[in-house]
Amino acid sequence: MYNTAKKQVWWGVLKTARGTSIVIHDNQLPEASAGRVYLYNTERKAIIEYVEDIVKPNLHELDDAGLKAAESNYSGEWKAARASFMEKHHARINLSNIKDAPASSRKAKAEAEPEYEDLSGGGSGSSDDFGDDWSDDFDD
Repeated sequence: MYNTAKKQVWWGVLKTARGTSIVIHDNQLPEASAGRVYLYNTERKAIIEYVEDIVKPNLHELDDAGLKAAESNYSGEWKAARASFMEKHHARINLSNIKDAPASSRKAKAEAEPEYEDLSGGGSGSSDDFGDDWSDDFDD
C-alpha cells in the first residue's frame, strides 16, 4: 500500500482501468493543492497532480526486483522531470513573493507624474456644454 512516511522517494505501481504505470512520489516536491498529490508517471513522463482519494487505493508497492528494475529504467527521466518541475515551481513562488516597491520609490514615482492641466477654460468664455441640463434631450 502507498505509504510515504517511511521513504523520501516512494516507487510504486498505479493500477487503473487503462493499465498499470510505475509512479514515483517524492516528499521533497512542493505540496499539491488540498486533497491532491503529485506523482511522476513514467508512462506520461511527467509529474502529474492526482486527486489523492481517487488514486490512493490504486497505488501498490513494488517488490524488490520490480523496484530495482524501475530505478534503473526510469531514474534518469525522473531526475530530469523533477529538476524541471522544481525550477518552474520555484519561479512561480519567487514571482508570488515579490513585495511592493518601498514607499520612497512610490513617492518618487508620484512626484514624477505630470500634473494635469485644467482644460475647462476656467471662466474665460469657454463654450463647453458640461453645464447644460441634459434632461431636455430626453422625451418622456
